[in-house]
Amino acid sequence: MSDEKLLNALKAVKYPGYSRDIISFGLVKEATLQAGVAKVALQLNSANADAARQLKTDCEAALKRVEGVKTAQVEVRQPGGAETPNPWNNQAKVPGIKRIVAVASGKGGVGKSTVSVNLACALTHLGERVGLLDCDIYGPSIPLMMGINERPMVTPEEKLAPPAKYGIKLMSMGFLLDGDQPVIWRGPMIVKTIQQFLMAVEWGELDYLIIDLPPGTGDAQLTLCQTVPLDGGVVVTTPQEASLGVVRKGISMFTRLSVPVLGIVENMSYFVTPSGERVEIFGHGGGREEARRQQLDFLGEVPIFTEIRAGGDKGVPVVMDAPNAAPAQAFIQIAETIRHKLGKQA
Repeated sequence: MSDEKLLNALKAVKYPGYSRDIISFGLVKEATLQAGVAKVALQLNSANADAARQLKTDCEAALKRVEGVKTAQVEVRQPGGAETPNPWNNQAKVPGIKRIVAVASGKGGVGKSTVSVNLACALTHLGERVGLLDCDIYGPSIPLMMGINERPMVTPEEKLAPPAKYGIKLMSMGFLLDGDQPVIWRGPMIVKTIQQFLMAVEWGELDYLIIDLPPGTGDAQLTLCQTVPLDGGVVVTTPQEASLGVVRKGISMFTRLSVPVLGIVENMSYFVTPSGERVEIFGHGGGREEARRQQLDFLGEVPIFTEIRAGGDKGVPVVMDAPNAAPAQAFIQIAETIRHKLGKQA
């Protein structure tokens, strides 16, 4: 059985050229500690000798910092044959973007886009450079919630220049449609569009790119995870069991696609009436309990505030409208927790 202290230490070791660690990639097959000797076995999907040497050196350095480790023995196993440079062959980092965080839910109607928008605004409020990508191709809502609807310009390099609002760079299928024009596409078109939104948009220098995923576990989610290395996923749920039962699928999706799950956000946690009575319309505490059950972090709860709904409808997110008020503070606290987990960007 692997030693937990060693596994935690190895989370500091990144795969060469990527922001993700070897634990989230699933490369560590053995990590034991006996009599001061730490033994670790890595299984790579790459025949890249340089990557193997770098990983061996980095792992040994990380292990020697663990209390009780006197000697570190790292075995790096590699396949023969043609080189494959990383565990996800087609992944590529987006130039200029330091962190990419996907916001997902197992089902619709839990307020995932509301969380995405206000999380992006909260990170901006905290001084970060932020972009927001709407990957809900069939039902884009970011233009409405951010109060902007303009077509992207094309740069001399033939890339899309994302519109900006509140200092946040934005991209959405909604910017490319006329009025209520529907998107009637098959899966391959969705795949191509998401790839272009990531690689054919001039995002510039960003500390965080927040990605609002559509509900479910389909083409959009798979394409995103295979196109770029994600630094983490946030799962949004409401307290009732009907939502929690489906959200487990979202957690499982991230896990199977080797995306670290940053934690769970419980939206619509409760409602406080004008007289001060607290009403738990959808139950309460289900998100926190599910996080405990899944051994994930509980990132926070967002009560039902009329201001949050009104802000989304009029295109002025509550974090931008009244950052010191209770509705905005719920999102700002979640943003601070996520930023702490990922490491504050310089």
